[in-house]
Amino acid sequence: MRIEKQGKVVKGLGGLFETRVIEASGEVRRYACRAKGSLHRGDAKVLVGDNAVLSIDESMPDDIVLSGIAERKNALIRPPMANLDILCMVVASAKPAPVLETVDKLLSIAEHHRIEPVLIFTKTDIDKENAERLSALYKGAGFTVFAVSSHLGEGVDEVREYLISNLKNGKTAAFAGASGVGKSTLVNRIFPSLQLATAEISEKIERGRHTTRHVELFEIGEGESAGFLADTPGFSLLDFERFDFFGLSDLLSTFRDFVPHLGACRYSDCAHIGEGPAECAIARAAEEGKLAPSRLASYRSIYRVLKSKNEYK
Repeated sequence: MRIEKQGKVVKGLGGLFETRVIEASGEVRRYACRAKGSLHRGDAKVLVGDNAVLSIDESMPDDIVLSGIAERKNALIRPPMANLDILCMVVASAKPAPVLETVDKLLSIAEHHRIEPVLIFTKTDIDKENAERLSALYKGAGFTVFAVSSHLGEGVDEVREYLISNLKNGKTAAFAGASGVGKSTLVNRIFPSLQLATAEISEKIERGRHTTRHVELFEIGEGESAGFLADTPGFSLLDFERFDFFGLSDLLSTFRDFVPHLGACRYSDCAHIGEGPAECAIARAAEEGKLAPSRLASYRSIYRVLKSKNEYK
């Protein structure tokens, strides 16, 4: 007789999936097994982060098959994982200098996939003024923002407290950051026990060598109330930026700081891409300092990219 158990896939390597299951006794146990054939192809392919069903033969305890996965909140191409709740975007305030359009593009994609973005500006010991400027800009746009120095330890405790408070009951977070911004160093400072791999940064090209080889979820907390932090293979802002974009009609809803100004344009079909302050409430808000001009510039740039893609489909 076969029985079923539900759990979360926390690791996938070489065709084997490690699934974390909370037994009826409350004990946390991990099962390593392969997935049935239909779960190796297309959108049904098992991903780390999936809520899975294990089928176990009671007479042969080693006969375990991952037989099904639950509906996903979201699914990412790279890193290959599912059901991400929080994306911590690690952005250097200097060396390398941040590109705000790339930051805004990632924010937009995260919002579309129902992932809560958190901005972490690093290297405050190198350029504290710019870190404070960027923090104020994105706090004003309605995002959770931290400014840290991994070298000095400044701001690290605040990030740790946020994650511990928000990573509960199965919620999952991942860190994304371009090479050289100090992502792995920061994660190691926040949770030293995880001992994530780090690599020395080349000062000449300001790039790090990726040392992680597979996606794995690490427990934050214990038992049923635990959350997870994803260690991901070379996950950077550029990886996320290259993901297929959503439809043009969905773009506006991914700019949360635009919402208070919607419906106040002179024309109901205003696209907010070239109209002046007299006609466009979004442009007027940017002119009056109610939202950052850089955010409007990013919106217009992304709009043009999406419009071009849609025209050539």
